[in-house]
Amino acid sequence: MTQKTQSDIQRHAKKKPLFLWMTTLLFICFCWTPAWANGLDEQQLVEKATHTIESFMGDPNFTWFQDHVKDAKALLIFPQQLKAAFFFGADGGSGVLVARDTQTGKWSEPAFYVLGGLSFGFQFGGEASEVIILAMTQGAVEKLYSSSFKLGGDASIAVGPYGAGVEGATSANLNADFLSFSRSKGAYAGISLEGSIIYADDDSNEAYYGKKVRPVDILVIKSVKNEHSSGLRQIIMTATK
Repeated sequence: MTQKTQSDIQRHAKKKPLFLWMTTLLFICFCWTPAWANGLDEQQLVEKATHTIESFMGDPNFTWFQDHVKDAKALLIFPQQLKAAFFFGADGGSGVLVARDTQTGKWSEPAFYVLGGLSFGFQFGGEASEVIILAMTQGAVEKLYSSSFKLGGDASIAVGPYGAGVEGATSANLNADFLSFSRSKGAYAGISLEGSIIYADDDSNEAYYGKKVRPVDILVIKSVKNEHSSGLRQIIMTATK
């Protein structure tokens, strides 16, 4: 190899944008393997989701949520949504979905999902948030049966109203397919999930129910059951009466 060729290779290597590699690493760590990154197994995740919905129902900052959660057709609960940034940001978290039976009013067994996304801009640092997403339309619920979809692209999402009133909410927001509510360190966060991707966590669903199942098997066909989830379903039933 000539000295000129070696020099060209070195210059080319130096031009590789470091932040792209870091963004990829963040995305892999927080979006594609969040259950590993958070140190949660499936039972722990269900228990944490139970605590999250219970704490939201007792938080005086979420009175609009408390008054309208009964109108939701399904709930996505992410007990710990992690975000880290170094110029480019990546966020991700594991959560559970429960859907309401339109005929009986009962809530389904939990199906496991992952929420992840990327953000751009001058940013550093990291944070952890609790997130609950209300699926307000039948179209939103049907999107959840697919293997993955993009919030704000395949389905509309808006930050839910904060506090008791709707002063900061527009009719467009309240008519969105999904409404998101979030807390960081126990305080209202109001983070936007526009552009985030939601996808079914097949591995966690299999681990929790002991066999391969799709979200539709859990939520609609109801072909599997795990008594461990009774606490979560009871809390949600109480919250949505």
